Amino acid sequence: MYFCGMNNIEKYIRDIQDFPKEGILFKDIATLLQDPVGMRLCLENLTQLVGEQKIDKVVGMESRGFFFGTLLAQQYNAGFVPVRKPGKLPFKKIAESYDLEYGQDSLEIHVDAIEKGERVLIHDDVLATGGTAEAVCKLVERLGGEIVQCNFIMQLDFLKGKDKLNGYNVTSVLNY
Repeated sequence: MYFCGMNNIEKYIRDIQDFPKEGILFKDIATLLQDPVGMRLCLENLTQLVGEQKIDKVVGMESRGFFFGTLLAQQYNAGFVPVRKPGKLPFKKIAESYDLEYGQDSLEIHVDAIEKGERVLIHDDVLATGGTAEAVCKLVERLGGEIVQCNFIMQLDFLKGKDKLNGYNVTSVLNY
């Protein structure tokens, strides 16, 4: 596998000022996804973060966590598990609520998605406030999964999301 060092994907990420609301600088990965070289480099970086750990399942968070989550699952010969917003999964599921800036939201996972003792890699594009990732960790553990790592393309350090994931191995390709 060709690997040319971390942070080599930053040039593929576009900054959008005042999105989704004024005062926010949004880190857009659409430009990364549009470029096959950028995608390959990103996957190599994410794989480097995981290393040779045994992974049974990769859990990706709706929806941007699906892009590289499925590629990571393929890379590790693991199953992929989507975690979705309420009402999107057709089978029996469990839910976990988490706090938003104003109010609450929740995420769901199929009850048969993870077996007790399976080694799980959790993946999303960005770690911001940590509420979504914390909820996903709780869902995985409720099903009996062992969280190996929480893996992100980028981490917005100033929002302190990693604090909500205390006790987990949290890694990211880029830190802002």
